[in-house]
Amino acid sequence: MMAAQNAMLRGTLRRDEPMARHVSWRAGGPARTFYVPADADDLANFLAALPETEPLLFVGLGSNLLVRDGGWPGTIVALTGTLTELAIDGERVRAGAGLPCPQLARRTARAGLAGLEFLCGVPGTVGGALAMNAGALGSETWEFVESVETIDRRGRRRTRKPGDFTVGYRSVEGPQGEWFLGATFRLQPGDADESLEIIRANLARRGATQPTQLPNAGSVFRNPPGDYAARLIEACGLKGHCVGGACVSEKHANFIVNTGTATAGDIEALIAQVQASVAREQGVTLVREVRIVGEGGESHGH
Repeated sequence: MMAAQNAMLRGTLRRDEPMARHVSWRAGGPARTFYVPADADDLANFLAALPETEPLLFVGLGSNLLVRDGGWPGTIVALTGTLTELAIDGERVRAGAGLPCPQLARRTARAGLAGLEFLCGVPGTVGGALAMNAGALGSETWEFVESVETIDRRGRRRTRKPGDFTVGYRSVEGPQGEWFLGATFRLQPGDADESLEIIRANLARRGATQPTQLPNAGSVFRNPPGDYAARLIEACGLKGHCVGGACVSEKHANFIVNTGTATAGDIEALIAQVQASVAREQGVTLVREVRIVGEGGESHGH
C-alpha cells in the first residue's frame, strides 16, 4: 500500500534516518521511516496511507525531545522547513505548525502586533509550542490562540477552538490522535520598536543565563509550584555532574548539555539521577518537560 502511495507523494521519505540530526540534543537512534511532507495536502495523503497500527510521531525542531538509542520503531513526520506559512490580517495571525517560534515572534513584532514577543526565545516550532503550551516571561502560547487546525491519522483536517483542549502549565490535552497543522492567534496592536526591544533584551538575557553554545533541549524539568527546578538541582550540588557525555550545565542547572559524546542513554540516565537526588534531598518530585520516546539501546553501564 505504501509503495503505491509513494509514487504520489511529493515530500521527502527516508529510511533509518538518524534522529540525532533532528533533535537539539544531537543524540539518539534512527527513525525507521522519516517523512517531511511538501505541504498539508501531501501530509494528508501520506497519513491516509499509513497502517492504523504504525507508531506515529510528529517532530518540529526537536527541541524538547529525546529519541532513545534504539530509535523510533515506526514513522516520524518532521515539520522542519514545511508548513511555515504566516498570514497577518489585522490583529489575527495564522501560523503554520512548522514555523519556528522566533520567526513568529519577530514578524508579528515588526507588524506592530504585541503579545508573542516571549516566543523569541523558544527554540521550537509553532506546533511544538501548541503541543506543550510553551511559555516564557510570564506569558503562555494558548493565551493568544483563537483556533487551531488539526489533522488525524486518516488525513482528515478539523478546525478546533481552545475549548476543545485542556490547557495547563506546559501541558495540553486534546482530542486523541490529532496533530496540529497551525493556529490562528489574536494579538493586540502594539509598537514595533517596543516589541523588538523586548525581544532583544530577552535574547540577551537568555545568552547570559543559558548554555546556548552546547547542544541542549532547553529546560529539562517543569518548575514546581512556587519554586524553580534549577534552584533545587543546584541545591543538591549537581551543577557539572555528568553521566558519560551528558552534563548538568554549569551555567543553568535545569539544562543538560551534550558535551560532544553523549548518547540518549547518558542523557536519560542523568535525568533519572537528578530526579532521584532532588526527591531524596529536597523532597520534591521533578516532572520532565522533555519527551523521551523510542526503544532503549545498548546500556553502557555507567
